[in-house]
Amino acid sequence: MTSTIDRRSLLRAGAMGAAGLGWSGLFPAWAQTGSPGLRPQMPTLSGEDIRLTVGHSPFTVGGRTGHAITLNGVLPAPLIRLREGQNVRIHVENTLDEDTSIHWHGLILPFHMDGVPGISFPGILPKTTFTYEFPIVQNGTYWYHSHSGLQEQSGHYGPLVIDPADSEAVAYDREHVIVLSDWTFLHPHELFGKLKQQGGYFNRQRQTLAGLIGGEDELAHTMPLEERLMWGKMRMDPADIADVTGATYTFLINGHGPAENWTGLFRPGERVRLRFINASAMTIFNIRIPGLPMMIVSADGQNVQPVETDEFQISVAETYDAIVTPTEDRAFTLVAESIDRSGMGCATLAPRMGMQAPVPPLRRKPVLGMKDMGMGGMDHGSGSMNHGMRDKSLVPPDVEVGVGVDMIAPMPVDRTGDRPLGLEDEPHRVLTYHDLAPLRPFHDKRQPTRSVDIHLTGNMERFMWSFDGRKLNEGAEPIRFARNERVRVNLINNSMMSHPIHIHGHFFELVTGMPAGNPVKHTVNVMPGGKASFDLTADAPGDWAFHCHLLYHMHAGMMNVVKVRPMDDEGEKA
Repeated sequence: MTSTIDRRSLLRAGAMGAAGLGWSGLFPAWAQTGSPGLRPQMPTLSGEDIRLTVGHSPFTVGGRTGHAITLNGVLPAPLIRLREGQNVRIHVENTLDEDTSIHWHGLILPFHMDGVPGISFPGILPKTTFTYEFPIVQNGTYWYHSHSGLQEQSGHYGPLVIDPADSEAVAYDREHVIVLSDWTFLHPHELFGKLKQQGGYFNRQRQTLAGLIGGEDELAHTMPLEERLMWGKMRMDPADIADVTGATYTFLINGHGPAENWTGLFRPGERVRLRFINASAMTIFNIRIPGLPMMIVSADGQNVQPVETDEFQISVAETYDAIVTPTEDRAFTLVAESIDRSGMGCATLAPRMGMQAPVPPLRRKPVLGMKDMGMGGMDHGSGSMNHGMRDKSLVPPDVEVGVGVDMIAPMPVDRTGDRPLGLEDEPHRVLTYHDLAPLRPFHDKRQPTRSVDIHLTGNMERFMWSFDGRKLNEGAEPIRFARNERVRVNLINNSMMSHPIHIHGHFFELVTGMPAGNPVKHTVNVMPGGKASFDLTADAPGDWAFHCHLLYHMHAGMMNVVKVRPMDDEGEKA
């Protein structure tokens, strides 16, 4: 039996909560199940003065309660909704016994408001309040999160929607924010400690002797014997897809676990805008809504030429906006499957509460192949595989090869046009970066005047991660750009892990070579053993964080500082 929702009661109850809270203290109004979508009457943090309080809260999912770090007492954090052209002051009170911070992910702002302790400001000390103040110069779907320690893993993240100063580029009748995240009852530092002790601690899908002979899902049915033996010879695991898996993670959609079935409402025939934000610490998701095509209209807050697809991969820290138009009076399941297929987040889109659609089973786990080992451009004869990724003689002289680098991709290739890992053979349409083209061309038409190579390096067994073999906390030389310089940055992934690489304070053009133009992004997922290049206009003076957005990779050292100088138009250097 289905039940209907009384929208007037919902909104009236929501308005009684604290700013940004709904009719329950557990979730903000926008994240409540049965949400009619974002509405003008819904309690939202907006205007020129906004207050946030960082504190401790209990958080319950799957019948268990753990400890969370929250903003205004809710997880995810309140929705902040702003308008392009306004100014905003955001007062952040820290009630914790440790420092905290907020980074405004994807926002163009003065560097000292960017919120990265040790790089752009000192952090927010315990029992103090810090006021962020900056103009809003863009529109789109973004998010905000802590850049202090591992607080992001514990719930310190929330959505940020900026309305355009004029009309929207695409029409829609209703909108839902879809925040994806991963939750663990382990303390984040305990989790990190387990990874340091054993890089594959959470990988319950490793190659085994039984798997060589194996059942239907084992490697025997997905990889030739010669290839499996070669992996063993190199002491590498083709099932090592994700560092942290469903063995400890519960995958959340708007703070709800799979069994709690967050439900977003629609009326048949409406154009519904879904604002997807991957706010997870470590999980890359594959998104699909069986039976419902998705029209991608924005990536990382930047409008793209609409492109229809059946599935897309959203890496950590990316955002995608999709328009769906359900015409039938029935429910649809929204599936967010983790990249290693160790679990999924799932939710429902439906005309009424109580309706559900079938939840598809987890698909066969993917395995890494030759391209993922950086052999994309090689002859795969046995001679060429003798050394594979263990041959450190291939490293360029500017990469420091020590204990922190245990693999070097022999011949990485540009993989921006490849279908994402695990989706290579799906019969339906799958989005790639080559499908994305800007709605309006990037403002800087200049060609780059120089090129910078950055190698993504690591030791998977020891869980050591770095750029060019150097960790930020071990004296890595900053990356220096001249103000307004046009630079091509080549990201070369020498590891067998995907790395979502994010630069603060800037957007870049991801080089795809497609005739419709290069998509404009702030985060790019660099596939295992692959390359990705972007063209950057260094138009934001200051010191900016540049890092892998897998939280524990960044914490392990895969981070650097981009310095853009001079600081002002008079040419004075800081």
